[in-house]
Amino acid sequence: MCLLIGFVTTTHAQYVYEPSNDFPYGRPNPDAPSALQDYKDLIGSCDCFSTRRNPDGTWSDKEPMSWRFKYIMNGTAIQDETLKEGGIHSGSIRQFNSDSSKWYVHYYSNRSASKTLSTWEGGQKADSLVLYRNQKAPNGSDGFYRIVFSNISNQGFNWVGAWVDPTETIVFPTWKIKCRKRLE
Repeated sequence: MCLLIGFVTTTHAQYVYEPSNDFPYGRPNPDAPSALQDYKDLIGSCDCFSTRRNPDGTWSDKEPMSWRFKYIMNGTAIQDETLKEGGIHSGSIRQFNSDSSKWYVHYYSNRSASKTLSTWEGGQKADSLVLYRNQKAPNGSDGFYRIVFSNISNQGFNWVGAWVDPTETIVFPTWKIKCRKRLE
């Protein structure tokens, strides 16, 4: 019995940065890359409103959603999860690669299980987090789908998804989200 208690204590001590009763969103591991701090103000739960561009170019009505960010993998990565009233939920795993100095974000959704997850990459640009994924425009032009987290603070953030050409001179927003940090 003493061997088992020792194992549990050692195992728990190994994962002190994981979410717990005392730290429901986990904590950053001091041995993780300093870029982990890029997401520090997003950690926690937010109440948000999402709106998408309709086929006719207008914007849809605001859809309420919740967006939660937490530290995972013993405080060395970030996981986020969105919960929407319509039942379509999604999330991502965010890992920083020190060799490339980029964030790699792997996205998943309950809408469809995928054999491979879509991957976005990018990082901090000025006061924003900017991520890209290759995506052609409907007319076949080369470009990217760009995601920008902006106005990030401990109060909340804004998020915009847009198609951009390779030089980012053409920007066509298709999705906007505004979030306010939930007081817990």
